[in-house]
This record gives sequence, structure tokens and C-alpha cells, in this order.
Amino acid sequence: MDAVRVALLREVLAGTEWPGAARRFAGALRGSVVSHGGGLLLVGTEEYEPWHLAAHLVDESAWSGLQELAPTLVRHRVRPDAPAHLAVGLGRLEAAGRGATLLMVAPERPGAGLLQRVHDARRAGATVLTLDRGDPEVRGVAHETLAVAEGTGVDLDTVQHLVSAAAGENSLPSPRGSRRFRDRLSALADRLTAPPPKRW
Repeated sequence: MDAVRVALLREVLAGTEWPGAARRFAGALRGSVVSHGGGLLLVGTEEYEPWHLAAHLVDESAWSGLQELAPTLVRHRVRPDAPAHLAVGLGRLEAAGRGATLLMVAPERPGAGLLQRVHDARRAGATVLTLDRGDPEVRGVAHETLAVAEGTGVDLDTVQHLVSAAAGENSLPSPRGSRRFRDRLSALADRLTAPPPKRW
């Protein structure tokens, strides 16, 4: 989803809790990956793989200059011929420890095996964030959670768009964000004040 569509989405949702809630959650996510530097692991449930969110976070990472936002997508099933970026299985969660950030997207209750792995990663020192439906077991393993319950007027995919866009914004706290924002603003000012191109 491009910046124009995200802006329209925020306009539609203005006056609701969602733009602010997504920004707060994105700030927690960004703060964890930037300050801890241990990488971002993204995992879904056995039935739901958040590859779309992974792609948006990769884009936001490139746009914002924060490589830490680019996630490793952890998959429940990995085909033998899968390319490297799609070949990371659940065993990767067992290696997550201090400094790592783990984001779990759970439209339904995860299986007990996944919940145990996430809980173990938290005990080993990883920071755990969840996007979910408000399941108490999911919330029980998370440091930060954003729940999208049924009947709230938005769906989990919409909130993922808001979160990924907000995570890449330079208005969020970042040790290096203000300098990058000034550099981009200066470059934009140079382009706007440059003489017009010759007619073609």
C-alpha cells in the first residue's frame, strides 16, 4: 500500500482509535529493533503467514534507512527448494534471545507449540510484540500487543498497513531519524527551488 492510500486510510479512520494505536504500537516495534539491534523475527500462525506485512516492512526499511525494520519471516512449512529469504523455519525462534524482537501476527489462537516457542524466546530475553484478536493466551506472552477484536470496524490486514507505514515514519522516535529527515527535507527543497526543466 503506497503512501497516498495509507493517508486516505488514516483520513477514513480519523476520529477512531486506530491511527493513534497503530502509531504507538509501531513506535514500540521500531524502538525495540533500533535500540536492541538483534534483528526482527516475524511469525504468523500455522494457518496465516504474514508475508504481506513482511514485504511492507522491507519497503519501509528501505525508505526510512532503518535496516533493522526488515524482518526475517519465520515459516511453519518450508519447501526444500525455497529461496533463502523464505527458508527460515520455526527452529529460528529457539535461537531468539536477548536483543531480538519477535512480532507475532495471530488472526486466530496459535497452536500450543508456537505459543511455547514464543514464550521461551521471551524468557531468553527477546522482546515480544503481537498483533492479534485479543486472545488472552497471546497477550500473556507479549510485552506489547495491539488487539483487533471482531466488530471494531477494521480488520487485521488494515491495521497491519497502518503499523508498517507508521514504523517507517521519521516522526517516530529514532536515534538517527531526525538527521535523516533533515537530509531528505533539504534534498526536497533543492528539487523544488531548482529551475524548471526545458520543455520537451
